[in-house]
Amino acid sequence: GEFYTPRALTDFIIQMLDPKIGERVGDFAMGTGGFLVSALEHLRPQLKTAADSQAFQNAVLGQEWKPFPYLLAVTNLLLHGVEHPDLHHTDSLGKPMATYHDKSQKVDVIAMNPPYGGSTEASVKQNFRTEFRSSETADLFMVLIMERLAKYGRAGVIVPDGFLFGTDGTKLAIKQHLLRNFNLHTIIRLPGSIFSPYTSIATNVLFFDNDRADDAPEEYATKEVWFYRMDMPEGYKHFSKTKPMLLTHAEPIREWWSNRREIVNEENGDDKSRCFSVEEIMQSDCDFDRCKFPKDEEEVLPPKELLENYYAKRRQLEHQIDKTLQEIQDILGFKIDIDAK
Repeated sequence: GEFYTPRALTDFIIQMLDPKIGERVGDFAMGTGGFLVSALEHLRPQLKTAADSQAFQNAVLGQEWKPFPYLLAVTNLLLHGVEHPDLHHTDSLGKPMATYHDKSQKVDVIAMNPPYGGSTEASVKQNFRTEFRSSETADLFMVLIMERLAKYGRAGVIVPDGFLFGTDGTKLAIKQHLLRNFNLHTIIRLPGSIFSPYTSIATNVLFFDNDRADDAPEEYATKEVWFYRMDMPEGYKHFSKTKPMLLTHAEPIREWWSNRREIVNEENGDDKSRCFSVEEIMQSDCDFDRCKFPKDEEEVLPPKELLENYYAKRRQLEHQIDKTLQEIQDILGFKIDIDAK
């Protein structure tokens, strides 16, 4: 699946990563460059000197393997003041991961919405260590991101629900590697309609650093993981093309981010926000599927009442159908005996 990320979501992720002048922001499945533009707009107010302006010109790095989005991304960055965009028309998964061990191949900040749901060729899998070879593109991009994130770097990555609760050998190996070598500190659960009308697939944002958390247990870089569920804003049943996510909708997350606390829904007792230790997560086979969205409960009625409701709805529909047919006949100028038919 390839879905353009709402601008409010790219802006929010960049704000949480907070890139600074002198750092490089990378997106290795950049599409038309939405994350890179958000990064540039975040950096622009920091420009004070000629040296800052020069650093701004080299602040972003992007890759995209489809030609049309690549051209749009180049145009996008030119329009946002980058004279020679460092963008590459290439398959980001097409090189052996060992290629990126050199510091020059790494970036300080990574913000991405990798494609997911697709499969890769066998030759591409050979670029990855045996335990990380997956047919799922989102899995391979997670490995690539970990390889290309500089020491002390920060990442914000959108992943589908399947990555969170998947426990197959490859997903488990990737998540264990993430917890052992990176500080996965926050997972934001996103509403299923955030990519509407393109897809209703549920997605999440993983925030992690290439650093070791203070007091992390031995053999782990992560100490604990905070989960937060972004519920629909008041007045919204779901996001849509005419009612997309706005940056103001992320304000509750920003407030919680600075003052983290566990939040429980008093009505049904479900967790909106909760913290789990790395040991708890490892003991659950790296199940990241926490603070889920509550499912609508279906009321089961007694048989008599159920049948009465069914017949009432059927009569209502039949009346509406007869009314519509009558209007059609009036327009056409002839009449059909509906009862006879």
